[in-house]
Amino acid sequence: MEHNYAIIMAGGVGSRFWPTSTSEKPKQFLDILNTGESLLQQTFRRISSVVPTENILVVTKSDYKKICLQQLPEVLDENIISEPLRRNTAPCIALAAFKLKKRDPLANFIITPADHLITNESEFTRIIKLGLSTTSVNNLLLTIGISPNKPETGYGYIQFKSEEHNFDKEIKTVKTFTEKPQLELAKSFLATGEFLWNSGIFIWNSNAILSAFEKHMPDMYSAFDKGWDKLNSSEEIDFLETIYPQCPNVSIDYGILEKAAQVYVLPGDFGWSDLGSWGAVYLQSQKDKNENAGVTNNVFTYGSSGNIFSLPKEMVAVVEGLEDYIIVQSDNRLLICPKKSEQDIKRFVTDVKMKLGEDQV
Repeated sequence: MEHNYAIIMAGGVGSRFWPTSTSEKPKQFLDILNTGESLLQQTFRRISSVVPTENILVVTKSDYKKICLQQLPEVLDENIISEPLRRNTAPCIALAAFKLKKRDPLANFIITPADHLITNESEFTRIIKLGLSTTSVNNLLLTIGISPNKPETGYGYIQFKSEEHNFDKEIKTVKTFTEKPQLELAKSFLATGEFLWNSGIFIWNSNAILSAFEKHMPDMYSAFDKGWDKLNSSEEIDFLETIYPQCPNVSIDYGILEKAAQVYVLPGDFGWSDLGSWGAVYLQSQKDKNENAGVTNNVFTYGSSGNIFSLPKEMVAVVEGLEDYIIVQSDNRLLICPKKSEQDIKRFVTDVKMKLGEDQV
């Protein structure tokens, strides 16, 4: 029996990609990079080279189950796990782990967000296979770390130890986790050679992660454990609607990994980006001679450089004198914002929602 599984987390709202990404159709369901596939479809295709299709599950908000099935016709209906509301990664992963444990007591799985870009898929496949082979026979918590190429302040960092252990020599013991550091601290991290970016991709078996939940988040563990008989049954939806509002809105990093023993990191260098912002898309996009991205035959630029455009194909635009801006239009929504202010887009979206309502976000 094949005991390897994959969990794709696809429930986020992607507010930093407004106005293209909306609550009705978030970024994971969009073809952000014009590749012909949505980010979810790319992730599924990539994972299916490692894990059998029937063993790939998608966790998403219940509102998005229909679009998941539309975009991934290969996925069985019962393999779409519907969350009644968003509660960050710890409840999402606890739910998935309990469901897999009930389905297969030897379940061993990778957890990955649906909205990452990976350009070297063969190396990604090698790293994930190595991770799965390790966690299939060892009760450890493994995260994938990305070799940093600049002092990025938008990512979390993982410090590792160089000590020897009994696993593959590529796998390192985790020393510390640090959330999004200031620039000078990020520079010092890179200088040591002991830090990796935290990719948010994890590998472990269900016994290892559930034991960690039982120890470090016992209330959440107990809540799901009491519903064991209802999981993977017709009673699951009602059960989740009862307990999910009680779950803390906390990440797996904070809730489990920063507290647990037996936490390791496997360094990877496979062209990774979390595509968390328009600036990240700009870095991955082809550019014209003036370093503008997204320029089509209908976009005329004068004295403008370093911008990213995402405009309707039929729209004609003339832009003069802009440098390093985000210019995005979707339906009746328009964003013009300096790239350096892209972290403020969440605040802009909140303001629009407060004044004009849910329909505009």
